[in-house]
Amino acid sequence: MASKDGDGWVQCTCGSKHWGLHGAAGLLLVQDRKILLQHRAPWVHNGDTWGIPGGARDSHETIVEAAAREAHEEVGIAADSFTPFASHKVDHDLWEYNTVIAHAHPDITTHAMNEESLQVEWVAIDNVDDMNLHPSFEKAWPELKSLLFESGI
Repeated sequence: MASKDGDGWVQCTCGSKHWGLHGAAGLLLVQDRKILLQHRAPWVHNGDTWGIPGGARDSHETIVEAAAREAHEEVGIAADSFTPFASHKVDHDLWEYNTVIAHAHPDITTHAMNEESLQVEWVAIDNVDDMNLHPSFEKAWPELKSLLFESGI
């Protein structure tokens, strides 16, 4: 895979390193009161955890473009197979992570596209808290879940 201009670590003011020189974005897909989660391979950063597809944002991309590209690269989602309706931002001054929240179209197909994923699964919203979540996703999940419920999901 070719290197992208967003690939790289940022040393954050929070004391952690974050992936994405221009921030990062992920896609939270919703369908029938379920969300799409990706089981990350053990060897990746925060491996063997569940989270949403996402990654480094390139300098020329909007958050929706970055989230769509990452979702396509990681779990095979076509950019025309979902409709965004909200977003959520975790802002760390020097770095930010944007979650694009979208309705999945009924005919969407997903599957693990590369060695970074062990599997992809639709998980009932009520069962997400019971999973071994990626630490950053786990921290954001209460706010994301509130946004889902506020939108009538």
